[in-house]
Amino acid sequence: MDASELAIGAIILSQTIIGILANFSLFYHHMFLYLTRNRLRSTDWVLMHLIVGNILTVLFHGIPQTMAAFGLKDFLNDVGCKLIFSFRRIGRGVCIGSTSFLSVFQAIMISPRDSRYSELKVKMHKCIGYFVYLNWVTHFIISSINLVHMRAKYSNESTTNLKSFIYCYAVRHDLTSDILYAALVSGPDILLLGLMLYASGFMVLTLYRHKQKMQQMPGINVSSKSSPASRATKTILLLVSTFVSFYTFSSLCQLLGTIMYNLGWFLTNVAAVFSLFFPTVCPFLLMSNDSRASSFCLPLKWNIFPKSLAKS
Repeated sequence: MDASELAIGAIILSQTIIGILANFSLFYHHMFLYLTRNRLRSTDWVLMHLIVGNILTVLFHGIPQTMAAFGLKDFLNDVGCKLIFSFRRIGRGVCIGSTSFLSVFQAIMISPRDSRYSELKVKMHKCIGYFVYLNWVTHFIISSINLVHMRAKYSNESTTNLKSFIYCYAVRHDLTSDILYAALVSGPDILLLGLMLYASGFMVLTLYRHKQKMQQMPGINVSSKSSPASRATKTILLLVSTFVSFYTFSSLCQLLGTIMYNLGWFLTNVAAVFSLFFPTVCPFLLMSNDSRASSFCLPLKWNIFPKSLAKS
C-alpha cells in the first residue's frame, strides 16, 4: 500500500468515525426530546429523517469503502453487495430530499404576509410529513435496481460483463442503457436540487429585503444579533450550500463512473470522500443553531469539531 492509498484510507476512516459519532449523538438527542414529550419544532421531524439518511450513507458507504481502501476487497457476498449499494442510494436520496424540504419549509415560513406563499404556511405543517415519506418510497423503488445489477467480486460469473467498484461488481450495459439508468437515478435528485436552489435564492432575497426595510425605518434600532428565524434561515442556507458543493463533485464522479467501463481506484475513492463530507459536517452545522442540541452534545461538539465552527 503506497502513501496515496494510505492517505485516502485515513481520510475516509476519519470521516466515517466522526460521522457515526456525530449523527448518532444528534439522533439520540432528538429521540430523547420525542420520548420525553418535550416540545418539538416543526422542522424536527425532517431533521430526524436527514440524520437517518446521514447515518445510512456513513454506514453503508464509509465502512465498506474504508475496508477496501486499506486493502480488504473480497469481504462481501452477492446479498451484501446488493444491500450495501441499495441502502447507500436510499441514504443519499433521503439526504437530498430532507435538505430540500427544509429549505422549502423555511422559505415559506419567512415569506412576507403579502407574498403568494404566505397562505401555504398552515398547509405546510400538515403536508411536510407526507413529502418526507414519499421521498423514502421513491428512493426505495429507485434503489431496487441495485438488487438486480450488483454482484460480489468472487462470484462465479464472468467479469468480462461486469464493472468493478473495488469490492463489488455491477452488470455492464451498452452506453444508451447506462445513460437511461443515470437519467432515472438522477431525475428525482435534479428536481429536489432545483427546489432547494429556488428556495435558497428566495430566502436570500427575503432576508436582504427585510434588512433593507428595517434600516430605512426611522427610530428603529436594528440589533446586531439576528432573530431566531434569521439564524435558522442562515443555518439552512449554509447547510444547502455545503450540500450542493459536495453533491456536485460527487455526482460528477458518479456520472463518470456510470459512463466509463473501468473505474479507477482514485476516482472511486475521491467520489467516496466527497459523498461522505456532507453527512460528516451536517450534524455540527445543525448543532451550531440549536441550543438544545448544543447543550446535549456539547462534549462531542467541542472535542471533535473545530471551535471556530462550533461558535458560528
